[in-house]
Amino acid sequence: MLTRLLVTLLVSQVPEGNPIALAAKKAVQARDAGVKALPPADAGRRGAGVQADAGVAAPPMAPEVKALVDRMQAFYETTQDFTADFKQDYFYKLSKRTQTSTGTVVFAKPGLMRWDYLKPSPRTFVLAGVKVYMHDPEAKLLTVASLGSSKLSASVTFLFGQGRLADEFAISQKPCATCAGTLLQLDPLVVDPRFTRILLEVDPKSAQVLKSTVVDPDGSENAIAFLNLKTNVLPSFDGGAGSVDPRFKLTPPPGTQVQDYTQAGAAPPAPGR
Repeated sequence: MLTRLLVTLLVSQVPEGNPIALAAKKAVQARDAGVKALPPADAGRRGAGVQADAGVAAPPMAPEVKALVDRMQAFYETTQDFTADFKQDYFYKLSKRTQTSTGTVVFAKPGLMRWDYLKPSPRTFVLAGVKVYMHDPEAKLLTVASLGSSKLSASVTFLFGQGRLADEFAISQKPCATCAGTLLQLDPLVVDPRFTRILLEVDPKSAQVLKSTVVDPDGSENAIAFLNLKTNVLPSFDGGAGSVDPRFKLTPPPGTQVQDYTQAGAAPPAPGR
């Protein structure tokens, strides 16, 4: 994201609501809407830049909310990686239908993310360095585009230990009888055309995020529940400067068409779902 959120690759036929894919699409939408992009210099200070430009300061959090947010922030700042199964429910407000997807996800520092969709159809999304990869095995297509972690909001980058939620959002606790953890509502300090608010269910003991729900301007909701969470389980990788952990590389089978939009002269992919 240019300075905001959990987030559709600029190609068609991607699973609705994938965070990496949504980030690319919504970044383009925000650009077209005239939203000012911040320089990708210091990911941890982008929120402060938003406040300075807009003259908006976050209201003080309730003490118990601040304590939980601080613990959550510290947890992810000291966590090197985490893996989980996920269940994603994308609710379309206009058509009143929900699309459910399941799979596995891996986050690792610095700024690595991999989503392997299993149902309803296999797809893989990877964020590695400044590149995004999308593999559709049924279409025999691998798409490569540019979207570094500096383009993501604190609402995503804090999972990498970068960016501070309190710099971009007003955070409050909301009642929720069905939640597995404490429900926090994040309202952007600056009006954003890409989403209206974010809801995080946080485990009060571990301070891990159990579920994230992004509410779109049209009322649609993208809810991702993280299941079987495990932290600091990946073997260390040190392949030298400029190398990428092979767990965040995609090697498609023979016969796969590769569309690389990061190459000079390549036309950008057309926005779509």
